[in-house]
Amino acid sequence: MSDGRLAPAPHLGAEQLGDFSSSDRRMLTIAGFAVVVGVLGALVAAALYDLIGFFTNLFYFGRLSVASVPPANTWGVLSIGVPVAGGLVIGGMARFGSERIRGHGIPEALESILIDRSRVAPRLAVLKPISSAVSIGTGGPFGAEGPIILTGGALGSVFGQFLALTASERKTLLVAGAAAGMAAIFNTPVAAVLLAAELLLFEWKPRSLVPVGVASATATLLSWYLVPAHGFGALFPIAATAAPTGAILAGAAVVGVLAGALATLLTRAVYFFEDAFRRLPIHWMWWPAIGGAVVGVGGLVVVESLGVGYGGICALLGCSNAQLTAVYPAVEITLVFVVTLLVVKAIIWAVALGSGTSGGVLAPLLIVGGSLGVIEARVLPFGSTPLWVLVSMSATLGGTMRSPLTGIVFAVELTHDVNALAPLLVAGVIAYGFTVLSMDRSILTEKVARRGVHVAREYSVDPLERIPVRAVMHTAVRPADGDLTVEEALRATDGSERTGAGLALLGENGRSEGFAFRGDLERFLALGGDPTTRVRARAVPLASATYPDEPLRIAADRLVQLGGAAVPVVDPGEPAHVIGFITREAPFEARVQWNEQERRRERLLGWPLGPALRRRRHRRATGNVGPPRDEAVPPRP
Repeated sequence: MSDGRLAPAPHLGAEQLGDFSSSDRRMLTIAGFAVVVGVLGALVAAALYDLIGFFTNLFYFGRLSVASVPPANTWGVLSIGVPVAGGLVIGGMARFGSERIRGHGIPEALESILIDRSRVAPRLAVLKPISSAVSIGTGGPFGAEGPIILTGGALGSVFGQFLALTASERKTLLVAGAAAGMAAIFNTPVAAVLLAAELLLFEWKPRSLVPVGVASATATLLSWYLVPAHGFGALFPIAATAAPTGAILAGAAVVGVLAGALATLLTRAVYFFEDAFRRLPIHWMWWPAIGGAVVGVGGLVVVESLGVGYGGICALLGCSNAQLTAVYPAVEITLVFVVTLLVVKAIIWAVALGSGTSGGVLAPLLIVGGSLGVIEARVLPFGSTPLWVLVSMSATLGGTMRSPLTGIVFAVELTHDVNALAPLLVAGVIAYGFTVLSMDRSILTEKVARRGVHVAREYSVDPLERIPVRAVMHTAVRPADGDLTVEEALRATDGSERTGAGLALLGENGRSEGFAFRGDLERFLALGGDPTTRVRARAVPLASATYPDEPLRIAADRLVQLGGAAVPVVDPGEPAHVIGFITREAPFEARVQWNEQERRRERLLGWPLGPALRRRRHRRATGNVGPPRDEAVPPRP
């Protein structure tokens, strides 16, 4: 109840509102925490590199070392048993440790955000990198980025759980850890932030983008010193490609279509094999071992299909990373080799991922997409082989993950080839559009959807932020004496319009001192309230008022805080003057208006020759030389 001295809420009209709704200084505090998360992400990325090297040396060469080496068929046909052994270890870790280590990690990060309020069990931060290192170290055809995204996210979440944070702030630290891990693995800080924005944050706000960017930059800086393959430059540096031409952009469009088709095929293959494994009459802990047998056979056919495949990516691109070329043996890029690599890598990756083992998706997509690019380079009569390999890699990645901006920037950061930006854009958006039309969900969200959680990937400004209060407010407000009883007030507004009526309660000085809504008064009586209660006692103070030029989102927030059925709308120039009110139905009414803008099609301007063409068609159809009926000349007065 207002006592006449309460001032209305601050006016937040167009001149008072900022571009962003979350511009408070709390963002700086979270950014400070993100520095710590970035450091942790870089340390874990370096540890994962060493773990992969350790298990590769142990299982394939029988030695204790953390040196980075590619898998090799050192045991002959018995090398098939190496991925099988890795699958047995991973199955046991998933069965007796945590089932969430299965898969490539990003769906699990999504689930933590969408279902568990960004809370991740601490043991996952330990089990996921170990299981992934075992999987990749025993020949699994995966990249390290998916596991490190989940591991970094787990570290960010665990760190946040030691602090007094909201679920949104904890989500920001989880995503900051995920971005830090990816940035440290690939030396791609901007692409890591874009992946976070396109896939994990579910918003585009300073409160989250700033901390995520800070974490990604911190992890990248440390990775220059901690990850030997990085140095201070690109992971896969190539000579700058030629400036794009119209022919190259046309070729990029073709590459985009083929990449979209490949992305669709790969996604469906993964879930085809996952469904096939589900039909097996054995426990899921044995599935990774079966997938490992397929991986082992594939390794006998083309050994470059095993492991993270950085050497294969470098060979396809013709990159000049001395650290990688010193570790990975030279490969002759023939058409037979490329076709074999594409087919074998795609099959063993889809089978292994469908079996539920642990590993990432980015590096395999680069190899498969790059192999397709080599084939395309043999057909397209213009552009260089490195260009088409890079464009196909990026488009396949962006189309499969439904993250086109990530794919484009990722390719540039991996190679530092800025000249490729335009063809990357053309191919990336076409592949993205192809997969949007050909599949309901991406490879990252299909698994989450199968667990009953819908993931919306479209971001837009809240319609309540764009529609002003005046567009949906009701103006049926009557002045009334605050000393009226509830019963008298209801009688005074009897017969009002369907939306009810509002009462501007006048004080002794004749100025509004509060507001009462008919619906609130009716509910008061329905709950057994005394009908002789003064309506002033049930009034909403003008301190809770909103203004006609404020976004409807502010009025909706005040409705929630007040817990009532309506809030008054006051004149900005005279805050004691009630000019309308907003009810709980206002957001629905705003949605109706917004839906009409989205769906209603109308032609506002006519084509200059339109009427003439319509008359010509009319004459041909009817033989009548007069104008169509809807264009008939009105009779003279």
